Formats: sequence, C-alpha cells, structure tokens
Amino acid sequence: MPDRAGLISRFLAETDHAGWTRTPIAGDASRRRYERLQNGDRSRILMDAAPETGEDTRPFLAIARHLRGRGLAAPDIVHADPEAGLLLLEDLGPSHFADHLRTRPDDEIRLYTAATDVLAELQRHAPPPGLQRLDPTTGAEMLAPLFEWRAAEADAPAIRAATAAALARCRAPEALSLRDFHAENLVWRPERDGTDRVGLLDFQDAFLAPPAYDLASLLDDARRDIAEATREAATRRFAELTGTAHAELTAELATLSVQRNLRILGIFARLIARDGKDRYAAFVPRVEARLAARLVHPALADLRRLVGPWLPC
Repeated sequence: MPDRAGLISRFLAETDHAGWTRTPIAGDASRRRYERLQNGDRSRILMDAAPETGEDTRPFLAIARHLRGRGLAAPDIVHADPEAGLLLLEDLGPSHFADHLRTRPDDEIRLYTAATDVLAELQRHAPPPGLQRLDPTTGAEMLAPLFEWRAAEADAPAIRAATAAALARCRAPEALSLRDFHAENLVWRPERDGTDRVGLLDFQDAFLAPPAYDLASLLDDARRDIAEATREAATRRFAELTGTAHAELTAELATLSVQRNLRILGIFARLIARDGKDRYAAFVPRVEARLAARLVHPALADLRRLVGPWLPC
C-alpha cells in the first residue's frame, strides 16, 4: 500500500501549497477523500482518490474540461497527478444547495430553477465522445445492487424486463448526464450571474442518458425533501427551455427516477450492511416514498405491479 500521506505532501510541495491549513471535508459514498486547503483568504480543494481503491481521476478531469469549455462552473484544475490519484481544484465556494436551504428554505424554487437552467444549457451542447450510454439494456443491468442487497433475486428477470421496456419508451440516451446532480453536489454562488451561480461537483461518473435523467436526480433527491411546488416549477422550466412536451417529460421523469432509485435502494443497502455506513438508513424511507410517488404514472403500470408490493409506503 503506497504511503498516501507522503504522496500528498510531495504533491502539495510541487505547487507551493505545503504550508496551507488542511481541513477534512465530508465525502460522498465513494472511497474518495476531500480536504479544504486555506491560506489567508485563498482556498483550494484536494481530492485524494487512491487508485488502489479502484478510483480513477481521469474521467473527472475530462468532464471538468468539457464543462468549463461550455461556460459551466466546474472547478478549474490547479494541479493534477492522475497516476497518484491526486487533484488540486478550485474551491467553488463554501455552501452547497443543501447547506444554503437549511437556513433559507424559502430560496428553494430560486435555487432549483437555477440548477434547471444549467441542465437546459447542457442540452445545447454535444456531449464528449466515449461515454457509457444508459440504453434500456444497460439501465436494467444497473439494477444489480438491488437484487444483491435488497430485493429477491427471483424477482430480477421480471423487474429488469419491465425497466428495460420503460426505458425504451424514453428519448434516446444522447444527452450528457452528470449522474449525481443533486443538492449536495451543487454549490450556490449568488454573487455570480446566470449558470455561473451553480458550481458543479462529483461528475466523474457522467454518462449519456435520456435528457431528463439529471432532472430526475435533482427533483427526487434521496438526501432531502423537496416541496412539490419546486418540483412543478423546475419541471415546467425544463420543458419550456428544452421544448419538451409536458406529458412526454413527466413520463420520462417517472421512468428515470424509478430506475435510478431502485438502484439507489440496493446501493444504500450495501453501504449499510457491508460497509457499516448506518447513516444511509435515514435516507431509505425517502427513496421508497419517491419510488411510490413516481410508480403511479400510467407508463409504469408493469413496474408498479412488480415493485409496489414490497414498498412499505
């Protein structure tokens, strides 16, 4: 096992950041670690993504370059050593959406509308090449964690088939999706203008998906409750900006949300049972509630029949 502390010290010394104050930042569900480096009024973010844990910083670097090239607020790369799994990044700001809304809940529609504007802007640009596509087969296969950790394996063939059939009715998976587009991965920067108000994080798993995938991620967030008025406002905004018929969009949102949250149920069950991350248990009822709400859509009648009986709500 490489000496991570020594690697990081040498990495920081290469860019004259060795003497900066280092403070750990709460991470995500991955094995990546983050620190905020500060020197007076200047700050940077250190990403420690050890390759021996299966992490790879190259996708993050590629997507960051793509987003910045389209005028979107991904962090600038100050210094990178992909072989060591170390990145020094621009600090986009101290307050992500979830933090801001804990003290200013009345700003919810404002923030979620701004995030929706970012998604509409993404639709205007061709995606980068070489990304995985969320086609019906892939979407069904992505449910593997559900059957490994939560649902009965005997139910897998029918649920996978119904999921694939529902995804086949969505638009082609040709839009860039940042994949984990939710309140804890969006930095609110009210002093900026336009889409620059929304800083973007945690996009290394980006893929091609039907256009509403990230909107489903945003509006059916596992980690926080969202007012129905906010969902309605963001959905209308996305439909208006992208020229999508409302009926088509709501069917696609329901389908993508259900596929995503079925997978999340499995991932959370794994994090709790295998990794001992009990804090994820608090999110499970919200995920189940959003599944139940979206399964009401007529386009998902087959999935509702299969999944509904083992949802507690």
